[in-house]
Amino acid sequence: MSGHKIVRSASIPGPDPEALSTFSRLGVSTVHEAMGKSGLVEPVLRPIYPGARIAGRAVTVLSHPGDNLMIHAVIEQCGEGDVLVVTTTSSSSDGMFGDLFATALKARGTLGLVINAGVRDVADLTEMGFPAWSRAVHSQGTNKLNPGSINVPVQLPGVTVHPGDAVVADDDGVVVVPRRLATEVAEKAQARAENEAQKREQFSQGVLGLDLYNLRPKLEELNIRYVDAEEADA
Repeated sequence: MSGHKIVRSASIPGPDPEALSTFSRLGVSTVHEAMGKSGLVEPVLRPIYPGARIAGRAVTVLSHPGDNLMIHAVIEQCGEGDVLVVTTTSSSSDGMFGDLFATALKARGTLGLVINAGVRDVADLTEMGFPAWSRAVHSQGTNKLNPGSINVPVQLPGVTVHPGDAVVADDDGVVVVPRRLATEVAEKAQARAENEAQKREQFSQGVLGLDLYNLRPKLEELNIRYVDAEEADA
């Protein structure tokens, strides 16, 4: 079907809930590494306040820049455990999202927002505990005039998001896990976390990364030499 459309979220399956729980617990960096260092959104999107961590099903919006009509339309498609992902057809930093949208979404159990544009009312969003990752904080108002689409593939900086994908976001940024890979990536992320816990214990006991990762031969291979200060200045 061509043209602008609203695809009902009820018709779109989401990731396995246990996988989402694992992603929420372990966070962006571990999930990104577990997925072969892929899926990471470029760091132009940053959290509006620190400390939030979410993982949920993507509900997507493709909007005209400077126009939030389709955000009004997507509210009824958002529900418990969803993450709203908003992009625009060309670059925009306008404040398309504020505390009234957040109030409506929070009432529906939506976890947060990832938007490749601007947000405003940051103090209110922070007080509400509604997290957002945005390109800008900008008070510029918007229109409600132009068509867009809901629950279609959209492009965040560096990664495509399909409706139903897993979106994980925290202080380290945003990572997108394709729905079909969520269970596999969650298993790998858990294994990685357990391995890191063992290494953390070794580091706490004074073990050096040079030895734990057997990097001393690499230094030799690269002809990096240990010298005393007198020799270094010679």
